[in-house]
Amino acid sequence: MSDYGDTGYDGGDSYGHYEAGQEHESLDQLHQASGSEQDYASQYGVYEADHASAENTSFDQGHHVEYSDPSGAHYEESDYTSYDHSAAETDHVFAAEGSEQYHAAEWSELDALQHQLDSAFASATEINTVSA
Repeated sequence: MSDYGDTGYDGGDSYGHYEAGQEHESLDQLHQASGSEQDYASQYGVYEADHASAENTSFDQGHHVEYSDPSGAHYEESDYTSYDHSAAETDHVFAAEGSEQYHAAEWSELDALQHQLDSAFASATEINTVSA
């Protein structure tokens, strides 16, 4: 900063002011954000089936022949067929399936802003008063 004072050429009062300089400023800004997320999912299915069956078969057949003639001869024949069948069956089916998922994520961000402000200035003021 400079100041100049002067009485002037005309013998009156005169005042002069002159100032010059520089300014330096800086701007710092910081922004921070962070977060996380987690997901979980599960899905299960069960299938079950029962089956039962039974079967019974019975078959009987008979044949009988008897013969007597007048002379006293005697003939006799017997045939007999019997068939039995029994069956039982059971089935059991069990099935299970499933899935499970898990997801986790984290994030963070940091933004920094730095700006430099430089300026130069000059100002002057002059007052002149003349007395007669």
